[in-house]
Amino acid sequence: MVGGEDKPTIVLVHGAFADSSGFDAVVRRLLADGYPVVAAPNPLRGVASDAATVRALLGSIEGPVVLVGHSYGGAVISTAAAGSDQVRALVYLAAFVPDTGEAVGELVTRFPGSTVNESLKAVPLTDGQVDLYIDPAVYHSRFAADVPAEDAAVYAIAQRPAAAAAFGEPAAGPQAWSTIPAFTLISGADLIIPPETQEFMAKRAGATVRVVDGASHLVFVSHPETAVALIEQAAHETAR
Repeated sequence: MVGGEDKPTIVLVHGAFADSSGFDAVVRRLLADGYPVVAAPNPLRGVASDAATVRALLGSIEGPVVLVGHSYGGAVISTAAAGSDQVRALVYLAAFVPDTGEAVGELVTRFPGSTVNESLKAVPLTDGQVDLYIDPAVYHSRFAADVPAEDAAVYAIAQRPAAAAAFGEPAAGPQAWSTIPAFTLISGADLIIPPETQEFMAKRAGATVRVVDGASHLVFVSHPETAVALIEQAAHETAR
């Protein structure tokens, strides 16, 4: 069992084309501030199945949780925390915040400005499924423009693919943000999820919002101090 008596456990859920290593600077700051932290595995196979994996992990944690999702991870936490009394706050870092019936593939094109579809590299699998990667040639410029080039190159190599089917899978059932306080960090120069899309979803969720002007989709990597400040604000404001 994992948990702390005084502070909620911060559970971090990475998105597509990334892994938990991107949270390194965030984790270090949270640990220094005395928060228990767990990096959740996100299989990136489909919203419902990925949410079930995260929900199972939550069941192993004692005490309250602040659940944090980046990008596609936002869709996962919105389903995983539905109906939970344990999750006190949801924090979205440049993330999708879908409503019931919406798929991330549709949301990403609702407003102009995303380059994600033209940046994808498809790898057909033997079972008929298709894995999607961000082409490493454009990873820095389109996914991580405000991250040093040498770091972006490493993230591009270490990225984990998402199943193509995951982007077309609509969110099912009530979404957690309808009952759990939401906090959103908007990346102001995002070329993956346009800022206008992020603002639309945050407003609909009634989220507390911070905007980082000029930030790329990896805003929590380029501005970890701002991401941590929002996570800790969520923890403080929802403490019981």
